[in-house]
Amino acid sequence: MSEETIFAKIIRGEARADKVYEDEKLLAIKDIQPLAPVHILIIPKKFIRDISQATDEDQDLLGAMLLVATDIARQQGLEEGGYRLAFNCGEDAGLMVPHLHLHLIGGSKLGTPA
Repeated sequence: MSEETIFAKIIRGEARADKVYEDEKLLAIKDIQPLAPVHILIIPKKFIRDISQATDEDQDLLGAMLLVATDIARQQGLEEGGYRLAFNCGEDAGLMVPHLHLHLIGGSKLGTPA
């Protein structure tokens, strides 16, 4: 991993997190500052700063992130009411940890994004 972030420490097992899912490529954890009753972050173990830094080589990884997010949404009972999937790209968009992650947000009525 080329950047030292809290996500890197969580992936290596050096920091604690409330894990929801893990496989050889991805980790999903509960957000520590949730915006809704369900707010889960799907994080690739491969370091990519944000979605703008993804390359053609990352297509399978990005697809896996989306599929894992929909599986978790189903497990969390979010299918009927709906949920939001979001990538933040850059500080102006709210990127707080410079390590690619997909937000899965749901469990309540969500406002319209800006």
